[in-house]
Amino acid sequence: MTTPFSADVLVVGSGVAGALVAAKLAATGVKVCIMEAGAPVNRTEAVQTYWKALIKVPESAYPPVPQAMHPLTHEPKGWYQQSGPDLFKSTYLKLVGGTTWHWLGTCLRLLPSDFALHTRYGRGLDWPISYAQLEPFYGQAEQELGVSGDMADDLGSPRSSAFPMAKIPPSYLDTVMGRALEDSPYQVRSTPQARNSEFRDERMACCGSSSCIPVCPVQAKYDATVHVGKAVAAGAVLLERSTAVQLDVGPDGLISSVHFRRWDNSAGVFRARVVVLACNAIETPRLLLASQNPAMPNGVANSSDQVGRNLMDHPVQLSWALSKEPVYPYRGPLSTSGIENLRDGAFRQQRSAFRIEIGNDGWSWPTGAPGSTAADFAKQGLQGQAIKTATADAASRHMRIASLMEQEPDPDNRVSLDKSARDMYGVPLPHIAYSVSEYVKNGMVEARRAHTDIFARMQATGLEHAPTYFGAGHIMGTTRMGADPRTSVVDASLCSHDHRNLFMVGAGVFPTTGTANPTLTIAALSLRAVSAIQDSLR
Repeated sequence: MTTPFSADVLVVGSGVAGALVAAKLAATGVKVCIMEAGAPVNRTEAVQTYWKALIKVPESAYPPVPQAMHPLTHEPKGWYQQSGPDLFKSTYLKLVGGTTWHWLGTCLRLLPSDFALHTRYGRGLDWPISYAQLEPFYGQAEQELGVSGDMADDLGSPRSSAFPMAKIPPSYLDTVMGRALEDSPYQVRSTPQARNSEFRDERMACCGSSSCIPVCPVQAKYDATVHVGKAVAAGAVLLERSTAVQLDVGPDGLISSVHFRRWDNSAGVFRARVVVLACNAIETPRLLLASQNPAMPNGVANSSDQVGRNLMDHPVQLSWALSKEPVYPYRGPLSTSGIENLRDGAFRQQRSAFRIEIGNDGWSWPTGAPGSTAADFAKQGLQGQAIKTATADAASRHMRIASLMEQEPDPDNRVSLDKSARDMYGVPLPHIAYSVSEYVKNGMVEARRAHTDIFARMQATGLEHAPTYFGAGHIMGTTRMGADPRTSVVDASLCSHDHRNLFMVGAGVFPTTGTANPTLTIAALSLRAVSAIQDSLR
């Protein structure tokens, strides 16, 4: 007979949301366990794996294993079972520290208007909380993650606290683009990011290794192992290589136990007074749906039939060109500045808003440069010193910008359980139905127009627009929060409407996407939920 594990709080998932909740609870004496499907990462080995990988994608430093499979950028129909009509292209990791291992580090706040999209523009829906209610927790999140930013510009999101560190210096490309776009509609501004600009929290300052995605070799960029470590130091237990496969619900409507499988496929049972799901916006609904039983044929926490629905991302429009003079990309953090003044306006009644990320990675994202650049010159017949000179000249002038598009919630964009494919533990794989709406496509048309204008002002040549969208890696919306239990999964404190000892943290709770990269908002919402979790224990 299996002996149950127990704790006051079981946190399932060790990414930024789960790690923050666990660290804060453990620091107050709460008995916490963090359950993680993946294994710890050896940073040195991950860097070596990335260097040796033939295909340089966000997951290349972290090859999946059968016991903790995850999707791959270059295989969107591998782990995901997709029925379209469009492919969902964003991915995640199953590791101790979660997807923060390969995130970029961008830490923008949402705009106040993002919390009231329907009220202001008649699109989507409003959040059950306002920017003002979340603002203090944004400040706390910036302190916890260690955000470097420019206090001279709030980027449209009013602040009550200072950044913990000064901004990361702009790249030479940022400076050149900023000069070219003076007195234009495009304002180049420093991007707040969870990357040390000085030694802080026992982590060194950024040394410009240019591999933020997929791995920072020195941990100047924040990853959630920081707070996993703090949680364990405060008394939390880390149960890694353990995958939650089913939630049991007792006659009182509370989550009574969590069944899990270890990497050797042996089974375990965990009992906790409170369960916090922090598994990301694919795996959390997958677990809830897979926990269906005769009394709950639609799955756990799903009386609203909203679990798995309203899957969203920030579809990306990429464009690239050759600058007139060298701008020297392929060094420093992958992005240090952006154009943030296009994120709001009455146009949101007709098309999505977007922010523009300025890339320091040249053409590596869209084309695989500079390796592909040298290969192209070789095909033209260049050899020896000629190919070196041509490649060096072209690579020094590579520019790339990316517009991250706001996406509206659509109940037909959803994660469900596949009817035939299962993982090694017998749990159905995630089945995804997804489409990019006219609202987003209209935004992409405007983004291409803006990209063309920007490059023209820089007197760039060879402009190309990606013919299709890319995934931003920002998976949102499948367990959304709301005041009405009929149309949402969790309330404003992130507690399940159906089960008062079940909380869900992460981007799955976002009712809408806005245009900010979601991690800082995930962190702020998670910190805000801690007091509600403590209250539930009382």
